[in-house]
Amino acid sequence: MTFVVTENCIRCKYTDCVDVCPVDCFHEGPNFLVIDPDECIDCALCEPECPAEAIYAEDDLPSGQEQFLELNAELAAQWPVISEKKEPLPDAEKWDGVADKLQYLER
Repeated sequence: MTFVVTENCIRCKYTDCVDVCPVDCFHEGPNFLVIDPDECIDCALCEPECPAEAIYAEDDLPSGQEQFLELNAELAAQWPVISEKKEPLPDAEKWDGVADKLQYLER
């Protein structure tokens, strides 16, 4: 099993989760983070650290977020690893909780 970054991370990109990951499985895009399912060891340390509550175990994905399992795998293969916490995007608080953000995902 793996953990999955879901839609609420888009345009927020908090990196608290990255700081606790023991295997550096997070990858960073312009306005979103993803988890490499091949690297994730299912330790669950990242899930409670996400201020946007955007990380879920793949078996617990909320309805409508299932496509993010495949999206995480796809983008992890393209984006660089991030292993240190950074500042969130400038307007992260404004975007936290906004629905239907997939259209804003920058690849």
